[in-house]
Amino acid sequence: MANLSMKTMMAALIAGSLVASAGGVAFARTDGQAADPAKLETRIDKRVDRALNGTDATAEQKQKVNGILKDAFKDMRALHDKRTENRKAMEAALQAPTIDPARIEAIRVEQMKVADEASKRFTKALEDAGNVLTAQQRTAFFKAWNERQGHRHG
Repeated sequence: MANLSMKTMMAALIAGSLVASAGGVAFARTDGQAADPAKLETRIDKRVDRALNGTDATAEQKQKVNGILKDAFKDMRALHDKRTENRKAMEAALQAPTIDPARIEAIRVEQMKVADEASKRFTKALEDAGNVLTAQQRTAFFKAWNERQGHRHG
């Protein structure tokens, strides 16, 4: 990681936040339930394939990057469940007959731990995926990934 430029690291961090957002959206549903794991895996496959399509990545590189990101999303499952539990606990604490500031703070602290853990997991996945690709491939990958995000939200 020491040989990565500051520009590359910043691009990775920006992309990481996009991936984390995408991960949250992939798991989120209005009823708080998780998405179907098979559908999520298909979505990840398509998303990574689109982002790698503009690169000259080999089939082996594509497979490795896809596997790294799939593993990250799988690991995020438990964190999503914990965020949902914390959100429900916070709602209950705030609607209790008596507000317990210590309880609310404990839930907030736990939620920040979960967010930090998620951030670390996605940053590691991006670093691992980035190490599979050349500098030019990483640039093309993140450009395609960001363009896709723009279409989704724009």
